[in-house]
Amino acid sequence: MKHLRNLFVLAGMASAFLCGCTPSENTQDKEMDKFISELMDKMTLREKLGQLNLPAGGDLTTGAVQNSNLAEMIRKQELGGFFNVMSVEKIRELQRIAVEETRLGIPLVVGADVIHGYQTIFPIPLALACSWDTLATERMAQISAKEATANGIAWTFSPMVDICRDARWGRIAEGNGEDPYIGAMMARAYVRGYQGKDLQKSDSSMMACLKHFALYGASESGRDYNRTDMSRVQMLNEYLPPYRAAVEAGVGTVMTSFNTINGIPATTNKWLIDDVLRNQWGFEGMVVTDYNSIGEIDIHGIAPLKEAGIMAMNAGTDMDMVAQSFLNPMEEAVNEGKVSKARIDEACRRVLEMKYKLGLFENPYKYCNVERAKTETYSEANRAEARRIATETFVLMKNENQLLPLAQKGRIALIGPMADAANNMSGMWSPTCDPSKHASLLERLRAATEGKAEILYAKGSNVYYDERMEAGAIGGRTLQRGDNQRLYAEAMAVASRADIVVAAVGECAEMTGESASRTDIRIPDAQRHLLEGLVKTGKPVVVLLFTGRPLDLTWESEHVPAILNVWFGGSETGDAVADVLFGKTVPSGKLTTTFPRTVGQLPLYYSQTTTGRPDEDLTTFNRFVSNYIDCPNDGLYPFGYGLSYTTFEYGEMKLSTETLTKGGSITVTVPVKNTGNYDGTEIVQLYIHDQYADIARPVKELKDFRRIALKKGESQEVTFTLTEDDLKYYNADLVYKYDAGTFQVMVGPNSRDVQSATFNAE
Repeated sequence: MKHLRNLFVLAGMASAFLCGCTPSENTQDKEMDKFISELMDKMTLREKLGQLNLPAGGDLTTGAVQNSNLAEMIRKQELGGFFNVMSVEKIRELQRIAVEETRLGIPLVVGADVIHGYQTIFPIPLALACSWDTLATERMAQISAKEATANGIAWTFSPMVDICRDARWGRIAEGNGEDPYIGAMMARAYVRGYQGKDLQKSDSSMMACLKHFALYGASESGRDYNRTDMSRVQMLNEYLPPYRAAVEAGVGTVMTSFNTINGIPATTNKWLIDDVLRNQWGFEGMVVTDYNSIGEIDIHGIAPLKEAGIMAMNAGTDMDMVAQSFLNPMEEAVNEGKVSKARIDEACRRVLEMKYKLGLFENPYKYCNVERAKTETYSEANRAEARRIATETFVLMKNENQLLPLAQKGRIALIGPMADAANNMSGMWSPTCDPSKHASLLERLRAATEGKAEILYAKGSNVYYDERMEAGAIGGRTLQRGDNQRLYAEAMAVASRADIVVAAVGECAEMTGESASRTDIRIPDAQRHLLEGLVKTGKPVVVLLFTGRPLDLTWESEHVPAILNVWFGGSETGDAVADVLFGKTVPSGKLTTTFPRTVGQLPLYYSQTTTGRPDEDLTTFNRFVSNYIDCPNDGLYPFGYGLSYTTFEYGEMKLSTETLTKGGSITVTVPVKNTGNYDGTEIVQLYIHDQYADIARPVKELKDFRRIALKKGESQEVTFTLTEDDLKYYNADLVYKYDAGTFQVMVGPNSRDVQSATFNAE
């Protein structure tokens, strides 16, 4: 196989030399096409179908590789790859079987859920988005790829770019929040980081997989796997932009979602896969299902397995994860004329192209270097980057009387179920890491204050009062339960001895992620009671909020003087929290989701359209306008919100012109000054509003931002440029256009506190 590929490469180079030019991308594509065409000419229908099958490996026990079911499937050429095998030695042996013990020696592609790190774990994706730092996100993906590829993984099922505006949905933690613009920016960063500049030549880059296509984050009632019902106008304007951005960034593969969309399963949705993804966006890569998605079409009540597989294949799905509908059932379907051989060839070609682009035909063992696994996994350098990046994601929600940062002196009581829970620090969906290597918050705060302050400790409460409720919440991450009354009494005793109380409370890691929806998004009951008791002691209380979703913090916001949202910061959480808590690093994170006042407001997001009867007064209830009797319309903490230990002053915004001419641009400038006592980073945000349009438009939409570092007393003039492209949207006829007329432009530190000006677009 390698010999054949080298002949094609040499032929291409010779042709390029005779032309007096270097091999172009087009030449490389032709080489790939020729190689794969010649390979497919040798393949039987059964061998082609085998390439379309992606089973789960489970994790094989040592020594079981040779006789495993997976090995037997490889020998029968019944799979194109596998996932969930976590050992480079095992992966190498399975690859050897494919290359040396099968007729054509076609290498396998090995995938894994590398979502926010492999062994070095970074903050959960929702937290990463709150850094508003695309370079940090790209760096996270680079390090994740480096570690994963050193351990045999060539393909990650990431990034997840589903827009979510309903905090009840657990997988909100795995995405970038509620906004399509920041979602698109982060999508591109993930793809750049994972795939690098040359997948074929690099052994430390891996293929990315955009997911979940599409609209999975809009699952009805925030309940996982539930249906999505949405107009195409809303899809194109508010939910699809991050997917498209990843495609434009060159993502290699796309994963369909579990949900039905307007009654049609995403995996069999020809309009989404063929019309939008391929024909409109020009995606040329491979489409894979999510775990058993084709098998679940039967349960949706649409078709049994064989017919579901036919529907998925004819809709443009190329690879079946787990359900095996593309093996025996598909062979029957082809022989019955229900699926064309040309369509099978198309799907098979896409799988083989993926392997070619990864360089697996050139070197099947490219990702099986055991020495790399020993030296490049969970290294000190990688951990240092994870620690630095984590500090950028923390959001300071409240800081009454500048209680934070804390001085490293006296007695500090660290209280709460997340204080000494090292196995929870990595957050949801981090199956490839070893939590036993991670330190707890308690350990790292004591290390940071050694010889300076005394850290007292009490667990204080269970996660929930109810044991069964807690068992569902913690998943597989064991947390030792204690007697509720005894834990509370211990916490009060410890707090009484302290100068200040730091409460590590909120969700545990598995309360967000897949299959982790909630109807009550307050801090769980036992911990709320604990907080109430701590506040009653009269000691200053700082909440370190652990969460993977926006929570209802109404009580905490009213009664607790300082709240630092640390999300789940990854394997280096303890050190990163210490850095920010004690002022070594100044917090700079800003929310990419609106925090509601109550679950009854959901779904809630800043970019809503106005009604014909808007409520201009959020302080009192008014009849016959759009509002609630018992709650204001707006969120408790708005999109884009986040405080700092320092303060920033915005000067007057200025526009270079009041008219945006056809093909022209407008420059928006605003001076920003650091007026506080710390060096800090501010995220300056620009929004627009179309005052009159073909359809109702959002009250504001994020269109750009700048992340600027300012030393104490330093000023900077921040500049934005607006063009026609920033004004465009899809109208009711799905035409992408903008409207001539008046637009409002807004600049500020968050979506609520903005200054505005107007301009006219010709």
